[in-house]
Amino acid sequence: MLMILIRVAYAALVVGMAVLSFSFLMDSDQTLKKVLVPLGVLTIGGLVLLTDMREKQKQITTISAVYFGLMLGMLLGYLFSIALVPILESTFGAGSPLILLGRVLLTVVCCYVTISTFVQTKDEFRFIIPYVEFSKQVKGGKPLVLDTSVIIDGRIADVCDTRLIDTKLLVPRFVLQELQAIADSADKMKRNRGRRGLDVLKRLQSNPKLELQMHDGNVPELRTGERIRVDERLVILAKALGARVVTNDFNLNKIAQLQGVDVINLNEVANALKTVAIPGEYMQVKVVKAGDQIGQGVGYLDDGTMVVVEQGRPFIGQDITIVVTSVLQTPAGRMIFGRPDQRASGSHTPYPGNGSTTNLTGPGDSRSGASGSGPHEPLKGGDTKI
Repeated sequence: MLMILIRVAYAALVVGMAVLSFSFLMDSDQTLKKVLVPLGVLTIGGLVLLTDMREKQKQITTISAVYFGLMLGMLLGYLFSIALVPILESTFGAGSPLILLGRVLLTVVCCYVTISTFVQTKDEFRFIIPYVEFSKQVKGGKPLVLDTSVIIDGRIADVCDTRLIDTKLLVPRFVLQELQAIADSADKMKRNRGRRGLDVLKRLQSNPKLELQMHDGNVPELRTGERIRVDERLVILAKALGARVVTNDFNLNKIAQLQGVDVINLNEVANALKTVAIPGEYMQVKVVKAGDQIGQGVGYLDDGTMVVVEQGRPFIGQDITIVVTSVLQTPAGRMIFGRPDQRASGSHTPYPGNGSTTNLTGPGDSRSGASGSGPHEPLKGGDTKI
């Protein structure tokens, strides 16, 4: 709201200056000047306003670089023009309008050179205003440096679509080069993974609610002349920029933490967002394969959580209701253990551990184990099963 008021006041000021200039030129006989001067004021003021509205996210380092570059360029242009005045006068003659044009052109060239140099090297300079200290405020916290693995994984784009991340994302040039090398690999699987990573970067770049920046990675700590691995360069760059690393690599996660760099592991984030199961509650799961132990069945929830069903092997390929018995949290993810719900399956056979036998023949088979003094079951031919 404050920016809107400032822009409205600026627009009103520009229009007032145009009207004032037109009123000053009312008595002039030059009709062209009456039109061009107010039109020039409106054009310049409008271009400044449109540039400000277009560049919504401005950096104080860029503004400082332009400001100091403009000051230095005007100073150098003034000094050089004074030094070149005798040469210009001897060439074009004293009082020639070409001398003024040459001085203006020289000042413009000096301003362009100094501003472009300062903007390109703004990360290597610190412009200090004496006795004034500005606290650094970064939107959403520290910037995030993306690793190659998390770009190829692609889930970072889905997370950004939820607008959960409102801070700047940095992709170093050496990570982009590694992605390009993977995309150009002779191995078809690596080539597909590399192309997927490039597609994810394109998707992140086209997100209007996200600020994605390609960083050159030119920090003094990396200019040793030695060949450093990508993981080590990521940690060094994040430490120099005060940023956090986003990765899926377990080893990079540990190395970065040992060096005091904050890390966001998307696998840990995904595990934290998985369904929380409480022992004793019921859930629906499809048993898809046999487990490692005798009688076990294995199923998966929609979020990929593994569910181990005790005595669930006979139900492979079926959707059953289970009772959660325990939950195990591991670095690889969360595992849920359960057993089939007796009420839902219609079976009242007790489970192991209560002194009775268990129905191991599966659903649809009427035969069952019997305790020592149970009733006899008639067989064919009049025999009796004891």
